[in-house]
Amino acid sequence: MVITQSNINPAIHLASSAFRNHHRLHFLHNRFLFPRAAAFRRLTLEAAKVRAFSTNETQSADDVDKLPSKPPICTADELHYVTVNNSDWRLALWRYNPSPEAPRRNHPLLLLSGVGTNAIGYDLSPGSSFARYMCGQGFDTWILEVRGAGLSTQTSDRKDVEKSAHAISDKMEAAAENVTSGALPADQQSTMVQITPEKSETAVVNEEPTGVATAWDESRLATGFTETFTRLSERLSGFLSESQSQIMSAKFFDQISKLLEDSFILARFSEIRVKFLSLLGRRQNSGVAGQIRDLSQKLVDIIEEGQRSVTPQLFDLQERLLTTVDDFQKQLDLIVKYDWDFDHYLEEDIPVVMEYIRAQSKPKDGRLLAIGHSMGGILLYAMLSRYSSEGRDPGLAAIVTLASSLDYTSSKSSLKLLLPLADPAQALNVPVVPLGALVSASYPLSSRPPYVLSWMNDLISAQDMMHPELLKKLILNNFCTIPAKLLLQLATAFREGGLRDRSGEFFYKDHLHKSEVPVLALAGDQDLICPPEAVHETVKLIPEHLVTYKVFGEPDGPHYAHYDLVGGRLGWSFLSSSNVVI
Repeated sequence: MVITQSNINPAIHLASSAFRNHHRLHFLHNRFLFPRAAAFRRLTLEAAKVRAFSTNETQSADDVDKLPSKPPICTADELHYVTVNNSDWRLALWRYNPSPEAPRRNHPLLLLSGVGTNAIGYDLSPGSSFARYMCGQGFDTWILEVRGAGLSTQTSDRKDVEKSAHAISDKMEAAAENVTSGALPADQQSTMVQITPEKSETAVVNEEPTGVATAWDESRLATGFTETFTRLSERLSGFLSESQSQIMSAKFFDQISKLLEDSFILARFSEIRVKFLSLLGRRQNSGVAGQIRDLSQKLVDIIEEGQRSVTPQLFDLQERLLTTVDDFQKQLDLIVKYDWDFDHYLEEDIPVVMEYIRAQSKPKDGRLLAIGHSMGGILLYAMLSRYSSEGRDPGLAAIVTLASSLDYTSSKSSLKLLLPLADPAQALNVPVVPLGALVSASYPLSSRPPYVLSWMNDLISAQDMMHPELLKKLILNNFCTIPAKLLLQLATAFREGGLRDRSGEFFYKDHLHKSEVPVLALAGDQDLICPPEAVHETVKLIPEHLVTYKVFGEPDGPHYAHYDLVGGRLGWSFLSSSNVVI
């Protein structure tokens, strides 16, 4: 079924119009706009500067793939893959070839999605597609799926990329079908692992012991302890900092202490704990590894001694300890698997993709146009700031940001719900947030009686702005799992000074005023995630002659929520009333 929304979103049309003649944009005369006093300027590109964040100046043909067979979930004309330098990540690039009937454009267009979302939001259906509208205007249009999103995959062998893409596609479609029928796939029911002392504690058996202890698999427990402590000692091969490793170690020992409290072996365990924590702070070598094995065995011997006593407190202790070790190791696995933050997108993913698009599209001046929604726009702002601070050319002819800001301190954004994860210890405790699973699970409660979670729909789309079937597709197919490390960095946008890099020393808004790239910033009047005041907080930092700012929505309606700037519907009449002259 082809779903066509009523005409096209004016935000899309305005972005397209701005790009069609980005060297000449007149004043927009209404109360929402900053005056624009100067024309877009074309800058001379220096190729070396474009690769500012790239660790590899060249890209081999072996590093990229154009899949001969696209998976069903991908509705683009082509699906390309780009390898991130010095990693196994292959980023999915959805390509929409420009219409042969449209005027030829000077620059390719890169679309960037929001946090925890994929390319589907830009192409909900043939009749409601941001990407297809832009390629219909003549732009060679590309949508990037950053690491961990959509069809991007961590596959080292290029032969496995296509297989992985189809597997991911099948899983996404199956998840949507199961949720619609009321069933949530098992792998989505427990995506988020949260280890707490309360979770690890097992209730004491409420019956008298028989006098015979349960079978004690000493070797298995010793192996489990050794593996866990070794991984912590190695700091997960660099995935954890020394301070994070200490936090994780302390948490693990706290869980074991909880199981042993009120037992006579607790004091001896505490002695082992002190030695372990001291040992885990040293650099890993063969000597340390040997000591870890010895201490692990000693710990098991102590616990075995307690097990032989068969006291009620220690009854069935082995099973409880093994569960604690297994759960903790799963938590460590998640930390390793989802080990990236905002700066990884900025410094690694986007530069290598821009380089690839240049090689494919071959713009005469080497520049790209870019549109970013939500975090996608934040990435564009951060890129302009970072390059400006270093006196470098970002290689962008112009950008459009949709519901994006570097500083949310002045707004009442619903993203403040992320603040509880701003504590590094909590982020380690909850290494990932399965946004896709959570949103999908809530869909039946928001879309069907008794509508107990209907308020969640307002975070996505204003009333009557999206066709129900498209809203359903957006909710069930567009969201992904988010690493806590990414949320931890994004949460700095709610602190004084706004978003900062992972070191906490570079404030991205501080250098935005130095940028010479023209910006069109759009906001939605009923956006609860990135309200207009948040967008304005960043817009006011950009030189007035380089920025155009517009809020979509009127007091009596229609209104725009967070995703309506990308997939909402509205007739051409509102566009005409905005007095846009290009």
